[in-house]
Parts: sequence; structure tokens; C-alpha cells
Amino acid sequence: MDTPFSTQIRVASHEQHTEAETSPFMGHLLGGKLGVEAYTRYTEQLWFVYRALEDAAGALREDPVAGPFVRPELMRTAALERDLAHLRGPDWAAGLAPLPATEAYAARVAECARTWPGGYVAHHYTRYLGDLSGGQIIRDRAEKTWGFARKGDGVRFYVFEEIGNPAAFKREYRALLDAVPADDLEKQRIVDECKRAFDYNGAVFRELGTEFPLSA
Repeated sequence: MDTPFSTQIRVASHEQHTEAETSPFMGHLLGGKLGVEAYTRYTEQLWFVYRALEDAAGALREDPVAGPFVRPELMRTAALERDLAHLRGPDWAAGLAPLPATEAYAARVAECARTWPGGYVAHHYTRYLGDLSGGQIIRDRAEKTWGFARKGDGVRFYVFEEIGNPAAFKREYRALLDAVPADDLEKQRIVDECKRAFDYNGAVFRELGTEFPLSA
């Protein structure tokens, strides 16, 4: 148990993480084989998940477990809405609907936020640290494939303007994980929820793959 908690999470969830990020849908999206419609649909799904994460943030700000992770510089909903306005037009919210997998994912995030701060931390970690890392690959490919301005509308979700040094920020974030006030049993529950979060993400990719058959 001398292994830092952040390392435990990363190692234990590696298989689920790899499965999600190597999904056929994401592979074809990053490979430029899908159109901007697929990218737009993916961005729509992100909005539902991040709204669930960030709508709950205020109520958790003083929580001893989840509170330290509630950082305004991470918030993504406003950037997603700006991207969606660029992708779908000024009435971007009209007709917007989550896939069934997205609805289940967002519901689980909201449930954890209401009832289990440790579970909220698991979902927070899987999303935001992923955005700061692999998400930058998606931004780069989207700019090159669909002609978005560098770090401009359409990819603002991936641009953390208030984080000047992402590598340092990620180190600070992992230090927060290592210091989380939880016993070993609770830490194992958080690790398991982290795996579950990646599974939810993978389910969204599978449904997107069905909607855009090239990824099948």
C-alpha cells in the first residue's frame, strides 16, 4: 500500500482506459475517416456529461473529499456550448438529445455527486485528466481535418486557457489524489468507479460507432 493512490488508479484502470481510447469510432474519427457530423455528435455527448459534472460542483466545493478537485480553471461547459454554437448554429440546443449510453453515463455522474463524493472524484479524474492529455490529440486532429482555427471555435473544449502549465497542473492533481482522505476500502471503491467510468465512456463510443457505420 506504499504505492501512491494516483498510481493505483492509473494502473488498475489501464485496461478499460485502453479499450475506450482505441475504440473503432475514435480510431476512425482521429484517422479522418469520419466527417464533421461525427465530431459534432461526439461533442454533443460530452456536453451532457460535463453538465452533470459541473452542475454538481458548487454543492461539493466544501466537501473534504471532492472539494479540492473543484477547480474553476477546469470547467468545460461554457467552452462546449461555444463549440456547439459553432458546429450547430446559434440554436444549437434545439433538438439536442443524448444517446442512451450518454444518458446512463450522465445519470451515474449525477448520482455520485448526490450520494458519494469519492465516486464523483473517480469520474472527475477520468474526464479532466484525459482532456488535459489525450484530448489534445483530438484537438490537433480536428483542426487539421475540419479546418478549425488553431485553438478556436469548434475545439475550445480542449483549450484550458487558465492552465498555463498543464504538466505541472497534472502533477498537482495527482498529489490531490494521493492525499484524498479515504481508507483503503474506500480507495478501492474509487478505483472500481474509475473503471466503471471508462466503461461508460466506451459504451458511448460503441453507440456512436453504430450511428456512424464506418466505425463498425
